[in-house]
Amino acid sequence: MTIPELLRSSKTVAVVGISDKPGRHSNDVARQLMRRGFTIIPVNPALKEWNGIPAYAYVSEIPDSIAIDIVDIFRRSEYTPETVRDVLKRSAKPRCIWLQLGIINAEARQLAEDAGIFYVENHCMAIETGKFGVTVA
Repeated sequence: MTIPELLRSSKTVAVVGISDKPGRHSNDVARQLMRRGFTIIPVNPALKEWNGIPAYAYVSEIPDSIAIDIVDIFRRSEYTPETVRDVLKRSAKPRCIWLQLGIINAEARQLAEDAGIFYVENHCMAIETGKFGVTVA
């Protein structure tokens, strides 16, 4: 699978580390993805909701009945393995674990790949969807 193929075939994105503060990258990227038609599932233990959408403290708390295509992670690199471990607790695994621009972690990559999950790091979903003209119908 390639990044363009992934983005064109995805609809639901869990955004880990989403902020409700304007100007924060996680907030801006999530809003851009929403404008392109993606369904956003906010994940942040400090939030009850984001943009009127109920937030979850952890990805593992999202019901398995909600299919997640991409888990987009906005956390410092050293925290990404624990986030990936949390994602892997769900019986309904996502198609992709995506680490935003500037976030790289070999252990997180290995955990995702060992679980058979497509892995992207050091890329911005907003930039990539714009570059490939991706809009969810």
